[in-house]
Amino acid sequence: MNPPPRLAAALRAVERGWPVFPLYPYSKYPAVRGWPHRATCDLDQITRWWARAPYNIAIACQAAGLVVIDLDAGHGQPPPPQWAGLGVAHGRDVLRILAQRAGQPDPIDTFTVASPHGEHRYFLAPADRELRNTTGATSTGLGWCIDTRAAGGLIIAAGSVRRIDRQLRRYRVVRDIDPVALPSWLVTALTPAPAPVRAPIPLSCSGRRLDAYVAAALAGETTAVAQAAPGTRAHTLFRSAARLGELVGAGVLDETLAAQALLTVAPIRPSGANQLTHAEATGHITNGITRGRRNPRRLPTPRRARTSDLDGPHCGILRLDTTDGAGTDPCP
Repeated sequence: MNPPPRLAAALRAVERGWPVFPLYPYSKYPAVRGWPHRATCDLDQITRWWARAPYNIAIACQAAGLVVIDLDAGHGQPPPPQWAGLGVAHGRDVLRILAQRAGQPDPIDTFTVASPHGEHRYFLAPADRELRNTTGATSTGLGWCIDTRAAGGLIIAAGSVRRIDRQLRRYRVVRDIDPVALPSWLVTALTPAPAPVRAPIPLSCSGRRLDAYVAAALAGETTAVAQAAPGTRAHTLFRSAARLGELVGAGVLDETLAAQALLTVAPIRPSGANQLTHAEATGHITNGITRGRRNPRRLPTPRRARTSDLDGPHCGILRLDTTDGAGTDPCP
């Protein structure tokens, strides 16, 4: 007995070694929580999932070792000025021109799936770096009507069906060959620029000074962030920001200083896998401080600081050591 069509489609993806998970029927939204960790090639689990409903199929790109370039139509929107005079009407036109500018052929000879408004070109992800999702013509994107799905992203697999404008639109394979390695010029284009070197934060020794309690709290939380293990870094950054936010709310720590200190030690790309983008790190810090500020910390009774605490040789600059030996979910 043949399996139902969408189960069969999920199994075809698994035959290629691509971990899958279910999306709600006719939609693009995950039907399981924690999908990056639950995507699987386990046939029993897949059979149980798709026995429940005619789910659409998603591939977890990072687990599959894929970078997928999503080429889309303009949906009635004219191209931006830099593309308007070049005969561009679709993301595939933009990619072709980008290839020409790089002196390279249009990267069409790879596994390709037709989507309701365009196509998905599948490529093998580079082994020496982690590429993330990008969107259109943003600072990290390739260009108008081109998105990429990589680490942290999913792609709707062939065999899925979407309901769009009251019509059923199918995802189907149109070039059934093995994915090729992502061309080097695209690897370069999708690699984020290095984060700027962050200098030590100057602290004035005149006027209001951090007392020993606040200084210890600041040092402790920055050390916790610097030493956070992979898989815990975003949570640790938010938690430390919230704890420092309690001191901000109590009026004993400057918010800008707290944010800058955490950002100095935050694990920001491109230093390796399991890192945060600058925007993600900033967001976790802002949200954490905001939460902590709503619950000001009750402080111990202050003691008079010793002159040596305030005027010692390390008073002028707070240096945050980021070495390992220093100091002590969107889915339904």
